[in-house]
Amino acid sequence: MENFKAGKYISQGCYKSFQPELLNRSWQINDMSVFALLSKADRFLGRLDMYSEYVDIDLFIQMHIAKEATQSSKIEGTQTRMEEAFLNKADVQAEKRNDWVEVQNYIQAMNEAVNMLHRLPFSARLIRQAHKILLQGVRGEDKQPGEFRRSQNWIGGASLSDAVFIPPTHMEIGDLMSDIEHFANTQDDNLPDLLKIAMIHYQFETIHPFLDGNGRTGRLLITLYLVSQGILKRPILYLSDFFEKHRTLYFDNLMHVRTHGDMTQWLKFFLTGIIETAQKGVETLNGIMQLKQSVEKQIDTLGKRGADARMLLDALYKKPIISPSETVTLINKTPQTAYNLIADLEKLEILREITGAQRNKLYSFAPYINLFEKL
Repeated sequence: MENFKAGKYISQGCYKSFQPELLNRSWQINDMSVFALLSKADRFLGRLDMYSEYVDIDLFIQMHIAKEATQSSKIEGTQTRMEEAFLNKADVQAEKRNDWVEVQNYIQAMNEAVNMLHRLPFSARLIRQAHKILLQGVRGEDKQPGEFRRSQNWIGGASLSDAVFIPPTHMEIGDLMSDIEHFANTQDDNLPDLLKIAMIHYQFETIHPFLDGNGRTGRLLITLYLVSQGILKRPILYLSDFFEKHRTLYFDNLMHVRTHGDMTQWLKFFLTGIIETAQKGVETLNGIMQLKQSVEKQIDTLGKRGADARMLLDALYKKPIISPSETVTLINKTPQTAYNLIADLEKLEILREITGAQRNKLYSFAPYINLFEKL
């Protein structure tokens, strides 16, 4: 990549837009430190994927997706905590409701896009559909959800005249996104998949094909690609937390490719994120297994109520917030029995009341949520 040129600036009259080079081409990588990181990333990803088979991953997958949704949205300025992501809309404070909807859209977009991979390849069509879901009913819904932009946009600054970066014109988007699609699906280049998705993410953010929601869509694509290539059986690895913690480096490294043609440094940063995130993923799954064992021992002390408690806990692993009325429906017992069960689980510090209200109380599976918030 010593002679790599990311693209060129083209005059559009009163401003210059950046025209990136195509991805679907021959690549030669000579930096051995990239391959060292690639080997380590492959190893830790394989460990994470294998580890996920030892737990009932379907119980916990929504927590992984919710974690990604909150962190990816946080990069865009949305402030929704993990605990809040599982509230019903009516229970969310009015001033936080728009942020909450954005997180719910991200969760829905990920779930639906993963399901679409059963009938669609990793493609522009898949990307547009995910984007359409991301922007439904939130700020940006007036900016052509699910459609590539038909006007110029920019990054940073108040207008084109003081923008930090101006992506290619809208006339180029079709060809550039088609190039990404071919690059993603070709098997002829022998380029490792982790390097491919690193380049795809960079290129997508550089093209900025939508009027809004490009950051969230671009980060969502990372997981979708890993699932589409069979590197992960389920969507359990997300880089948004790493990008959020290293936000300045994230944006600087992307920009450095454009300004200095330094794709190598971007690959190193991306692979470091894969390694760190996969390691934390394994730690989290291990923590879940230990928590399950600990909670099982505590439930054994409840005697006859243990069966109801196990039924409730299975539901809480999927949605770790519950109300007394939901508990009544779940265990199919009287309200008093449900209240008694909740009280028992509070004493065991498995459940924690989170509203502080006298009525319409809500309870969280606090130890479980804490596992993900500590990531």
